[in-house]
Amino acid sequence: MSGLEIIFGIFVLLFSVIIHEVAHGSVANQLGDPTAKYAGRLTLNPLAHLDPVGSFLLPLFLLVTTGGRFVFGWAKPVPINPANLRDKKFGAARVAVAGAAANLALALIFGLIMRFMPGYVGPIGSTLYGMFQEIVLINLLLALFNLVPLPPLDGSHILFALLPASQTEFKLFLQRWGIFLLLFFIFFFSDLLLPITQLLYRLIVGAPLLM
Repeated sequence: MSGLEIIFGIFVLLFSVIIHEVAHGSVANQLGDPTAKYAGRLTLNPLAHLDPVGSFLLPLFLLVTTGGRFVFGWAKPVPINPANLRDKKFGAARVAVAGAAANLALALIFGLIMRFMPGYVGPIGSTLYGMFQEIVLINLLLALFNLVPLPPLDGSHILFALLPASQTEFKLFLQRWGIFLLLFFIFFFSDLLLPITQLLYRLIVGAPLLM
């Protein structure tokens, strides 16, 4: 990847994770928890969300080492107080879903633009198409990765809301060991997300992903 492609990839990832976090906070606010609002986190201003490792160092490392094949990162999580949510059973899950839904919405918007573009002949059209592809790819990966049901990812909150009360020990096990299970998943099983990403990309864009 060229230097400009790496910079653009980090820029897209940065704002995608910010939108992801703002979506969490916005839905939490709608459900009765204004914690993120009072903390000044319902803003697209990057300075309110940046995390040095998750927003810069890790994405840069993955962009360089994987050539953009698998990239993820994070912003500072918005503060949520589940006790304030009106929906005690599924409120946390609805907040969790909002982040992935925001990324899927971004992928859908730019993917449909790509599908109905009149063509990308010439350097400008080709460059624009490539930029949109990067936006779609990064947001699909973010959405899918965050739906993995392992703490501290959003998917764990969805799983916990669906688990019956009899599975308390399993929930405690995931909470205790989730971060190690997540690292294991990243190193050995993250490639499982790629076929799903390629399928969703093709469904949205109407063309195969050009890697």
